[in-house]
Amino acid sequence: MNMLLKQTFTASILATMVATAAQAAPAEAPPAFVKRVADGLITRLKADHTKLQSNPALVKSIVRQNLDPYVDGQAFTRIVMGTYANSSTPAQRAQFEQNFRNTLIENYGSAFAKYSNQSYTMRPYKATTSKFPVVTIDFNNKGEKIPVSFQLSDAGNQWKVRNLNVSGIDLGLQFRNQFAANVKRNGGNLDKAIATFEPDADAAVKK
Repeated sequence: MNMLLKQTFTASILATMVATAAQAAPAEAPPAFVKRVADGLITRLKADHTKLQSNPALVKSIVRQNLDPYVDGQAFTRIVMGTYANSSTPAQRAQFEQNFRNTLIENYGSAFAKYSNQSYTMRPYKATTSKFPVVTIDFNNKGEKIPVSFQLSDAGNQWKVRNLNVSGIDLGLQFRNQFAANVKRNGGNLDKAIATFEPDADAAVKK
């Protein structure tokens, strides 16, 4: 292959790689993504406000439709499992992720069932070169502002939430401590620890 052909071939590969990366990058800015997800959830809660407390299945459905698709389950799993993620099998991590999602939907379903027209405000966002940008919003609950920070990951064509910080408390870290304690309670048996782990969001936030 002569030099000109090599250069042309290399340039074509690089151009394809750059174009693919550009196409895969999220189109939304991080704060726009968080606002869209928050607005979608609140719109649904407002629309079904009168049915929430009497229909748990509806609340869970709203959470699944409006939050679950935007969670980076694999990243959250590794954060919460901590060092146990490295010694676990892909099947164990998949089981952990499924159980973790289902339990959180139960937790948040109970919380959203009590929704009473709360609002939120976006904090100013500073663009960053960080791999995991953070967007913070303040939920207004009966005059109290509760800051919630969303740590995002680039999922290829959209952002996803990989961790949450509520009022300065890292939920991923708190859940990790809870899971580690559950592993010890089960004598180091990872399968039993995964099967019986129930993340307690209320306890985590109260730390």
